[in-house]
Amino acid sequence: MASILRVNTLTDASSNNSTPMATVNQGTAKAWVAFTGTGTISTNDSFNVSGVTDNGTGDYTPAWTNAFNGANDYAFGCFAQGDSGGGLRGVSGKGTSATGNRQVDVSNAAGSAVDVAQVQAIAQGDLA
Repeated sequence: MASILRVNTLTDASSNNSTPMATVNQGTAKAWVAFTGTGTISTNDSFNVSGVTDNGTGDYTPAWTNAFNGANDYAFGCFAQGDSGGGLRGVSGKGTSATGNRQVDVSNAAGSAVDVAQVQAIAQGDLA
């Protein structure tokens, strides 16, 4: 039998620190993924991500399992780890946002697209 816990506020045992449920709901990531960005792309772990498309060197598109409310209604961040052979890398959203995915671009210090060992992306906002 399933059960439901209904509360308006979460608090610690001493009732000194509390958080409204709206903060918990709005403050959690709605989608995230960690994937291998070299060779055959493979997802290491994810939430609300149905897969990652390899569009070419340093160019990937994670697809959301459940779409966001609007293409411009969510915040998106991404990170990369691993030796690109070219120093510091830039990682950014690429192209136009979409409710069902967000393209990621990874480049080295010279601005050239590079594949890296590990890429992470996170999105926060309201789901449709």
